[in-house]
Amino acid sequence: MASESRHLSVSRHLSVCIDRPAGAVYAYVSNPANLIEWAPGLGSAVARRDGDWYVETPDGQVKIEFVPPNPHGVLDHDVTMPSGEVVYNPMRVIADGDGCEVVFTLRRRPGMTDEEWARDADLVAGDLARLARVQGG
Repeated sequence: MASESRHLSVSRHLSVCIDRPAGAVYAYVSNPANLIEWAPGLGSAVARRDGDWYVETPDGQVKIEFVPPNPHGVLDHDVTMPSGEVVYNPMRVIADGDGCEVVFTLRRRPGMTDEEWARDADLVAGDLARLARVQGG
């Protein structure tokens, strides 16, 4: 029997509940122009050039590309690092009565140290908490 090679990532699901309708939160988060307001852990400035969105980070400029708008609350996005590495980030807005839950799946990249993994988790948790404050939840 031939063995199949595959890569399995370790993931952490980080979430926040927001007391606003899922559609309103989805519309806000899906607009890259709002990134720096709720996700300052990602970078310091956002700009659109030639139809693409870029964020200034401590490591240089990264490209952000969300999946097309959809009715399912899916906000998955690719972050293209200055090195050219593409990091896939699963993200969802899930309706919950009159409010919603935003879930970000943080995937551990190959070669990350425990400290880097913990730092990324802390940054994402902080960004989600800020999103809840900005959205009034």
